[in-house]
Amino acid sequence: MKLITKYLKPYTRQFLLCIALLLVQALCNLALPGQMSDMVNTGVVAMNGAAGQQAYIWGVGGTMLLIALCGVAAAVLVGYLSAKIAAKISRRMRRDVFAKVESFSAAEFDKFSTASLITRTTNDIQQIQNFVSMAIRMIGYALFMGVGGLLLAVGTSASLSWTILLAIVLVIGLIGVVFALAVPRFTLLQKLVDKLNRLSQEMLSGMLVIRAFGNEEHEEQRFEKANREYADTNRFVQRIMSCMMPAMTLIMNAVTLVIVWAGASSIAASTLQIGDMMAFIQYAMQIIMSFLMISVAFVMVPRAMASARRVREVLDTEPTLRDSKEPVAPAAPRGELEFRNVSFRYAGAEENVLSGISFVARPGETTAFIGSTGAGKSTLVNLIPRFYDVTEGAVLLDGVDIRKLSQTALHEAIGYVPQSGVLFSGSIASNVRTGKRDADPGEIVDALETAQAKELVDNREDGIDAPISRGGSNVSGGQKQRLSIARALVKKPPVYIFDDSFSALDYATDARLRAALAENTAETTVLIVAQRVSTIRGADQIIVLDKGKIAGVGTHAELMDSCTEYREIAESQLTKEEIA
Repeated sequence: MKLITKYLKPYTRQFLLCIALLLVQALCNLALPGQMSDMVNTGVVAMNGAAGQQAYIWGVGGTMLLIALCGVAAAVLVGYLSAKIAAKISRRMRRDVFAKVESFSAAEFDKFSTASLITRTTNDIQQIQNFVSMAIRMIGYALFMGVGGLLLAVGTSASLSWTILLAIVLVIGLIGVVFALAVPRFTLLQKLVDKLNRLSQEMLSGMLVIRAFGNEEHEEQRFEKANREYADTNRFVQRIMSCMMPAMTLIMNAVTLVIVWAGASSIAASTLQIGDMMAFIQYAMQIIMSFLMISVAFVMVPRAMASARRVREVLDTEPTLRDSKEPVAPAAPRGELEFRNVSFRYAGAEENVLSGISFVARPGETTAFIGSTGAGKSTLVNLIPRFYDVTEGAVLLDGVDIRKLSQTALHEAIGYVPQSGVLFSGSIASNVRTGKRDADPGEIVDALETAQAKELVDNREDGIDAPISRGGSNVSGGQKQRLSIARALVKKPPVYIFDDSFSALDYATDARLRAALAENTAETTVLIVAQRVSTIRGADQIIVLDKGKIAGVGTHAELMDSCTEYREIAESQLTKEEIA
């Protein structure tokens, strides 16, 4: 409830206005049975000889119509305001959740799965929105109606009050049974939605692999199992909830019969008038309906609270990577990078992924990393933009520990090309401008030309405005990588990081790209993670990693003589003539 109360505070005035309108609506509805009772009782007297019966009925009828219209107007305004407040709360909540997720480091993304974050941002917040809208409209109105109806019913006929007590006991018993059966399923439902989203995401993203191995039937069975589990749980909850209205109707009809039976003797003894009995029946129905509305609203409480708890987990999660309280802001970074006795271990891991890494990468030089799969190459370069923080040691940029820099300043100094080219829906220009928002068309074309991706522009009528589908599904793997490289090049930072960014390129394109990069990055620090020796053999400094430790440092020729691990990699990829 704290989360909902926090987001409700800015709309206190609208909320109080809703409460006032609910009070008006309740008073109007409570006034109608009394007016009807007076009219019936007075009409009986009029039939015994009183004059002006018709005029009186028209007058009272007009008053009742006016009261009903006021109640309708209040109900419409409450519905509008409650929906508006709930929509604004959910909008702010989604905005805050998205902003919080943007501040997460890789460690937080390891904690929350993508499917779970999507569910929390959409389905969970939608549950909270539905609850807020219903709670404002129903709970306040039901409380006013229940208390007012009880007072008026007792005032109308104290001798029949026991029938209302009987109705309340039956309604509370029914609500207790429903809560006991349905509430435990609500939290389970949200977890099952997470599971469905996760399976859907896995299957859709891996559809080609599923087809290639003929596993369609197996994946259908996996999805159907999760789907059926969700459907069965949801069906059980809906069946329980659907029983409430028939049960409430049965209780209301039974109470009406009891009131008529008990009131008949009082009417015969002239201690109760017919109009009063009719008003008492109306008040009893209003009290029962109040309990029904409160129960419907409170049945949503467990699911809304479960959703609020999941949303709050995201909002309360503090990123492990934070800026220093007094960040250092270098005026013009040169790009010299130093790893000083760096070790790193993933959260929950028993052993270090990297141990004792020390080297210096200088401006105007290319530093390359090579090693077997799992040697720690990508992990090492991910420490530079602070996707993770080092466990021991320090990474320095121009002699300053990067943890003392603001993350914005650090990222401004780095042009990063990830291992898998990630593109966004839009155009070629919009994707390249991700690296530099104010890049002009000339800069975009130059970056594309250096990245050997200019044919993407030349072969399309729209040029740099040619559309790119979500995830770059309308371009090949090599084109994705070249567009990712162009995105980093247009930024023109002092440090470039290429994390195995040339693996999808053919040898000829790879060679042209490296030659173009050498011309455009002559004054910058370039770090390259590669699997192919041919990609890095011209690097000024090659660092060989083996099981998270440095096995050798030097040029290609030096490592061929001094590093067994590097020589084995080179001999497995190059011919004797190429090695020579």
